[in-house]
Amino acid sequence: MFTGIVEELGEIASITGNADGVRLKVRAGAVLDGAKVGESIAVSGVCLTIVELDGQSFASDVVAETLRRTTLGGLRPGDPVDLERPLRFDQRLGGHIVQGHVDGVGTITAIKPEGEGIWMEIAPPPALLRYLVEKGSVAVDGVSLTVAAITDAPGFAVALIPHTLAITTLGRWGVGGRVNIEVDILAKHVEKLLEGVQGRWTT
Repeated sequence: MFTGIVEELGEIASITGNADGVRLKVRAGAVLDGAKVGESIAVSGVCLTIVELDGQSFASDVVAETLRRTTLGGLRPGDPVDLERPLRFDQRLGGHIVQGHVDGVGTITAIKPEGEGIWMEIAPPPALLRYLVEKGSVAVDGVSLTVAAITDAPGFAVALIPHTLAITTLGRWGVGGRVNIEVDILAKHVEKLLEGVQGRWTT
């Protein structure tokens, strides 16, 4: 479990493999402190398992299902990635509950300067739109954000402050960029529970 509060930008050192699965090696700093093989780490919003460690990087295996559902298969050496270690139970929940289970890939459709920050509009897969509500939570490339508006595109918008732009990959994307989207897990659970209730009403 994560909070969507990115700790640092890592850099892809190497990618080996094919469409059936790859090994991703990531250069990092702070997130390596206390890290162990077998532990989880979020890479641009994708929960991966650390399988190798050295003093400057970690490696994770990415299976075909993850490559199909996320942007990780499009990464190249030198690309930046957002990194976050799992939540400890003695930590503050600064963002929202993020599982690292990406629901789909969205496309950035507009970027507009607003003071020191920017207004960013994103088109998610259509099936995810029902989980997005104004002022609700969403994770974009692993970054916990508030939905600023539901747009006519259709899609949603987020308002990004300078700090977020400086320390995450979101400040490096342009229009057409593809980003990992994870909707609020609470919305999905509520939908599932309501399906059960509605089923009882119709029987």
